[in-house]
Amino acid sequence: MPVSDPTTIHNTFIIERSYARPPARVYAALTDPAQKRRWYADGKDHEVDVYEMDFRVGGAETSSYRLGPQTPFPGLVMATAGVIEDIVPDQRVVISSTMTFGGRRISTALVTFELVATETGCDLICTHQAAFYEGADGPQMREEGWRKLLAKLDDVLTPA
Repeated sequence: MPVSDPTTIHNTFIIERSYARPPARVYAALTDPAQKRRWYADGKDHEVDVYEMDFRVGGAETSSYRLGPQTPFPGLVMATAGVIEDIVPDQRVVISSTMTFGGRRISTALVTFELVATETGCDLICTHQAAFYEGADGPQMREEGWRKLLAKLDDVLTPA
């Protein structure tokens, strides 16, 4: 039996957020392509080339963007190709995805969003399980990125 590649890093992290909105509203922000683009691919820190989502089990979610001039790699393309693996309306969404950086595969992840109704709205539990390959951003940066994305989700859910 071959020994696993020691350059692959396996990691799981869980981020929990509370939103003052019912599960149906948070679910809509996760599953409606126009709403998700507002927090997931807003283009504020980079130029979005593509963001598409076919929300159904087996449907694809793809994004591609160029890193901005303020980054260490201006103009480099970062892309994600995903598949929606499971859907339970207002309760759960599971997406598998592979990320590339400059055309090189850097990670494969399984991301589960669970929505739990509370007296004040909804708790979202995001579980991110991934294998990071050579040249990847790594678990710490990925977790920081998801924390920022879920904060943007909060901004989308909060009325102006």
